[in-house]
Amino acid sequence: QVQLVESGGGLVQAGGSLRLSCVASGSISSVNAMGWYRQAPGSQRELVARTSSGGSTMYADSVKGRFTISRDNAKNTVYLQMDSLKPEDTAVYYCVADITVTMPKYNKRYWGQGTQVTVSS
Repeated sequence: QVQLVESGGGLVQAGGSLRLSCVASGSISSVNAMGWYRQAPGSQRELVARTSSGGSTMYADSVKGRFTISRDNAKNTVYLQMDSLKPEDTAVYYCVADITVTMPKYNKRYWGQGTQVTVSS
């Protein structure tokens, strides 16, 4: 059993900052890629940022230069620092992790429950 628990969402004014956190726990052998998706009302879920186990990162064009993804492998935690927030960043943000589960070993993608980020103009 593996869980992803997110925190850090909320309401912020345009130009402000928020930091999201996501902790993976449970029967984990290794945590591979981790990332963040978001889904705004009436829109499809989209990839925001992703980081590999080795630390390489990629970002959606819409957030480049404003968002920073990082991870603490010892804590099985991924962060998303969001600066210069815009109203169009308003969405539910979901953590995702590709995890190798123990006993028996297999790989599976897990999702968090989502955390609301609202940016007011």
